Amino acid sequence: MALLRTVDRALDGPWDMIVTEPGACAGPGDLDTLTGFIPAPVPGTAAGALRAAGRWSDAVPTPLHGSDIWYRTTLSGNGREILRFEGLATLCEIWLDGHLLLSSRSMFLAHEIAVDLDGRHTLALAFRSLAQDLARPHKRGRWRPQLATPGSLRHARTTLLGFMPGWCPSVDAVGPYRPITRRGEGGRPTGIDLRASVEDGTGILAAGLTLPAGGGPVILRCDGRESVLTETTPGRFEGRLALPGVALWWPHTHGEPRLHAVTVEAGGETFDLGRVGFRTVTMRRTFADGLSLAVNGVPVFCRGACWTPPDLVGLPGDRDAYAPLLALAVEAGMTMIRVGGTMLYEGQAFHDLCDECGLLVWQDLMLANFDYPTDDPAFRSALGSEIAQLLDRLQASPSLCVVGGGSEVEQQAAMLGFPESAWRARAVEAMLREAVAARRPDLVVVPNSPSGGDLPFSTNAGVTHYYGVGAYCRPFEDARRAEVRFASECLAFANVPDPVSLTEAGLTDPRDPAWARFVPRDRGADWDFEGVRDHYVGALYGVDPEALRRDDPERYLTLGRAAVAEVMEATFAEWRRNGSITAGGLVWLYRDLAPGAGWGVVDVTGRPKSAWYALKRAFRPVQAVLSDEGLNGLHAHLINETAEAIDATLTLTFATAAGKAVAKAERALTLGPRATVSLSSATLLGRFFDATVAYRFGPAAHDLAHLRLCRTDGTFLAEAFQFPVGRDAEPREIGLSAAVVDDGGDVVLRIATERHARGVHVMLDGAGRPSDNWFPLAPRGERRLTFIGAERPCGTVRAVNGSEVVRF
Repeated sequence: MALLRTVDRALDGPWDMIVTEPGACAGPGDLDTLTGFIPAPVPGTAAGALRAAGRWSDAVPTPLHGSDIWYRTTLSGNGREILRFEGLATLCEIWLDGHLLLSSRSMFLAHEIAVDLDGRHTLALAFRSLAQDLARPHKRGRWRPQLATPGSLRHARTTLLGFMPGWCPSVDAVGPYRPITRRGEGGRPTGIDLRASVEDGTGILAAGLTLPAGGGPVILRCDGRESVLTETTPGRFEGRLALPGVALWWPHTHGEPRLHAVTVEAGGETFDLGRVGFRTVTMRRTFADGLSLAVNGVPVFCRGACWTPPDLVGLPGDRDAYAPLLALAVEAGMTMIRVGGTMLYEGQAFHDLCDECGLLVWQDLMLANFDYPTDDPAFRSALGSEIAQLLDRLQASPSLCVVGGGSEVEQQAAMLGFPESAWRARAVEAMLREAVAARRPDLVVVPNSPSGGDLPFSTNAGVTHYYGVGAYCRPFEDARRAEVRFASECLAFANVPDPVSLTEAGLTDPRDPAWARFVPRDRGADWDFEGVRDHYVGALYGVDPEALRRDDPERYLTLGRAAVAEVMEATFAEWRRNGSITAGGLVWLYRDLAPGAGWGVVDVTGRPKSAWYALKRAFRPVQAVLSDEGLNGLHAHLINETAEAIDATLTLTFATAAGKAVAKAERALTLGPRATVSLSSATLLGRFFDATVAYRFGPAAHDLAHLRLCRTDGTFLAEAFQFPVGRDAEPREIGLSAAVVDDGGDVVLRIATERHARGVHVMLDGAGRPSDNWFPLAPRGERRLTFIGAERPCGTVRAVNGSEVVRF
């Protein structure tokens, strides 16, 4: 049901906590003889409490699943109250004054308990040893995945985080990691059901709630309009409020994510029911032809990343934890975040913020890789409750658009050679579709990620985990050849953080054996994702990564940062070009789970990496890309996702690395709202020019093509590069310069170059970051960068192919 946000009070203690041997305390009475309790924040985890008490090591996490962990607090009050437990990880007993009230076996279920209070009471939570439970005899699945261990996890409703060797640190999730609240009974709405939809351009708010009988009319209000709800059964009130012309909710790249407050008045009191957004989400083609979404009838290229918790140790779920990371996602132009089945359901604040900032959410069920016992009635019942609670909790969230049946369940079985009758997750899909139809019919259901083709991981159907460019070390051309429809995972690399983050983590030398401990790898594979990154360093720049690592580790890391940036931009340029059949791509992963060169495009401290900056350029809502069409020349593709027309000037220049222009075209044009334009190099130049060096009439006349899109007043919008004869990264004098200047009252860094500059990167001496980094500059080009978190910055500017170190 929708959250009633004005009446529940946090039961935040103070709490204390103790770790005991399994079974050492049968009940809370046995705790009185124990010493060693520590303060414990709630919501929070046992690992977080240990860290706050100075008894935790990130390098060697304390195993917790093998212990019992007790929390306790004093609860005072009089009369009947409802205690609500939003999330208890994982095997938890709830005790009040020595009486067992409830036992929970799922990390993903919320519980409500009515209690009668009369003064001071002792509330205790016993988190029993999950390791002991997993060690007892269980029915084995038909397959045993490589991802996680032990196999008995298929029976447990807990996160796989901490159970995936080589994938994430072994941090055990134990404790009341989501809020515990209390509220009184009576006088307030319960059983609240809010549904926002759009019918023929009119917003429709359907509401249902239960209130004590009497007290006059029950009035629903939204967007300055109101409707009286009808009492359909004693105490149950229902009705609809039509809102013609209501402002719709949009992804932030396409419009304003408008939200509307909803209240209900009854008996002279007004109750806040939260906010809703009005939008439609529809499929543009059949799922077999590939997931493709339209919001409010407008096609949206879904780009973003797969989410990880803000802090693996404490598992926070508040706004302060989510807001900085989601702000970076918005700044990078992401339109979608996927919460995958290997993670956990995020807190309400996560979804509230996504609603507010216009980020679409793809939410998986917490199922991944295992052969789950869906034939077990108890398992099915728990999973059914989990799905229902999830959809009820998010029933008014406009950002939620896709729900998936989990991650790589079908793929795991299919890759082990099982027939379709075994790998198709029909039972979970049926449960999910039935629940969505009943509770959130506006959502798109994806059976599993990946799924949809003759094999679940086929790239040219449904949704795929595309690692052709990436883990499988395919050339850039594979991004088109694979006919990717929608990549719900893609482009995983061991992305190198900035030097300041490496220094803080004590990981400055990639030759140090400690470095390898933090490089992600698939369990059982004889390669890791640093090797994947190194492959593209060699392929792009013509160097030997191993020799470079040995002889010049700083240069090795620099080229590694530059390579992943170029791969990210090139892949998404292919997918976003006009005529592409790809409708979305979500990078694996958004944020690292540990220090070092992890999958994240944002490091564990929250600092963006080179890949994040590349995605920020690749994801621009107003974008310009170039595509090599072989004998048909070079094509310029212009994209305007905004609702406003843009008068612009397009310049296409073919130049040598030294800056000599050998061909050039310029054109004024208007980009219509939410429109695309494609122009060939022949059309722009008005003559033949071997723009792609496909005809090979002698040596190539140019080293690079540069496409630049500006407003007619000169304001920079977007640019793209294409390199027909390769990417020379040999350092040489390129005429790089940098200076801090005042630009209309703003402090900016002006960077210029005489020759083409590759991988231009800014390193600040202190705090802050530039608005862009790891970008190319055209010959005789310049960029003006602003700074976040630095008033008057100083530092250095370098280019991957430049020998200069420029201080500013």
